[in-house]
Amino acid sequence: MRSSSILILAALCTCTFAFAFAGCSGGSSGDTIRVGVAGPMTGDQARNGEELWLGASLAAEEWNAKGGLLGKQIELIRKDDQALETEAKKVANELIDAEVIAVIGHYNSGVTYPAMSEYAKRKIPMLTPAATNPKITDGALEAGYKTVFRVCGRDDVQGRTAAEFVANELKLTRVAIFHDKTAYGEGLAKDFKLALEQLHVKVTLFEGFDNKDRNFRPFLPKLREGDPQLWFFGGIHNQGGPLARQAKESGITIPFMSGDGVFHPEFLKKAGDKAEGAYFTFPDTESMPAAKAFTKRYEERFKKQKGPYSVYSYVTANILFESIAKAGTVDGLKVSEAIRGMEHQTVIGPISFDEKGDVTRSIYTTWVVRNGKFILTSEDK
Repeated sequence: MRSSSILILAALCTCTFAFAFAGCSGGSSGDTIRVGVAGPMTGDQARNGEELWLGASLAAEEWNAKGGLLGKQIELIRKDDQALETEAKKVANELIDAEVIAVIGHYNSGVTYPAMSEYAKRKIPMLTPAATNPKITDGALEAGYKTVFRVCGRDDVQGRTAAEFVANELKLTRVAIFHDKTAYGEGLAKDFKLALEQLHVKVTLFEGFDNKDRNFRPFLPKLREGDPQLWFFGGIHNQGGPLARQAKESGITIPFMSGDGVFHPEFLKKAGDKAEGAYFTFPDTESMPAAKAFTKRYEERFKKQKGPYSVYSYVTANILFESIAKAGTVDGLKVSEAIRGMEHQTVIGPISFDEKGDVTRSIYTTWVVRNGKFILTSEDK
């Protein structure tokens, strides 16, 4: 029987290279059970993909140390979608060709949505730890897919949380919004805008720019139009950090706010002291003792600081593995029935799924940056 460390190492590469370690017999027909992990492993979102990979890897190592699944070891197959929608189906089919029995991924909503149909047509369960656009699970339900799951929350819930904080806690009445024109960034911005308008908060600006932009100074003067009291960005931390820094350097002093895509240590690094006072939405995954224990294991094992979605990838992998064990098979429909039919006890609390494949309980909360750290706004005294 191969050690989990060898199986994880093998999965860093394509099936051809993995052959030297674990063979290329697919699914569970050989001596391993193959599971795909897909996300942006290269490019300026590589940190996000790495965190998905490491979270899933830790879960696989722990299961393998206990004997694996169905008498076999878990082998993870890593694939890089580069955070590009154009890579989604290609990567999905590479994983299908590698005969994985399930997929943990993808990270970005714009990649997850086109990839999911490739998996669903072959009844391969796909569990995304991080893609928050509602159309993923809404679309899966409409298409009749039974194998699509989202372990994190949805942007309509996140957008509402942000809007209620702005209107009810900060008591502001005018907000400007930027977004990165992606399915995630623009989608979250639209959900935030809709919730603001329902709460009678005026949106003074709603504008997007390319997600490859890094010089935001040409856009920043527009923030002053309409005299907003806060400005919001729907996007990822690789843009959010420079954007927040350039805004303050340009003399924009009203508070900055963003969502889960920017809630990341890399934002603090890129924005520097200009991050102070920024607001964010993200679930509180830090307070539970089991989550703290996970963080300790993760950072000791990989010698890296975890990211916000590291724990979600770990939880996603455990939900999948637990469901395979419960089903007693790797059959995709039966595994999906087990996923939906159980209440999963996880390090971030109990998780169960509705008919869409969404979690039945999603609690976003608000955070603020103080002295270079994210703290809950409820603790901001």
